[in-house]
Amino acid sequence: MADQVKITLVKSPIGSKAYQKATLKALGLTKMHKTVVKDNNVYVQGQINTVRHLVKVEEE
Repeated sequence: MADQVKITLVKSPIGSKAYQKATLKALGLTKMHKTVVKDNNVYVQGQINTVRHLVKVEEE
């Protein structure tokens, strides 16, 4: 496993459930095509799993 992951918002959260929007906000993804780098741990993996249909994930 990589030490960090790069997460990019590629699909709009409009029409998504409130908990999915909250997860994106917690990850720091507020606008389309914004990319954040997070440490790869079980907490972030759980957040990614919640919004996996809206984001693109790359190992860094």
